[in-house]
Amino acid sequence: MQKTCLECGEKIVGRTDKKFCSDYCRNSYHNKINKDAKNLIRNVNNQLRKNYRILESLNPNDKTKASKSKLLAKGFSFEYFTSIYTTKTGNVYYFVYDQGYLPLENDFYALVRRN
Repeated sequence: MQKTCLECGEKIVGRTDKKFCSDYCRNSYHNKINKDAKNLIRNVNNQLRKNYRILESLNPNDKTKASKSKLLAKGFSFEYFTSIYTTKTGNVYYFVYDQGYLPLENDFYALVRRN
């Protein structure tokens, strides 16, 4: 029985468990299958990266304050963060990797860096 490539239909030569005729066909096949999920993941990762860069640029000394309007003007999205840390006193910090922010009064945020 002759096996054919799952991507292009060409005859497969070589090992009996091979599914693709080349690396190009293998990559092309898997890229097509994962396209929708990859777009979502790519968009989320891009926003996380953007949020991280914004926090890092506004917080060069590991602790400062910034206004909500300043964060929003730079394109910060409060919907995207990687973790939440709640202190013993009940304060809730939102982190994008090691850069974090704590909501304060009057639309200000304390920017911190986790060591």
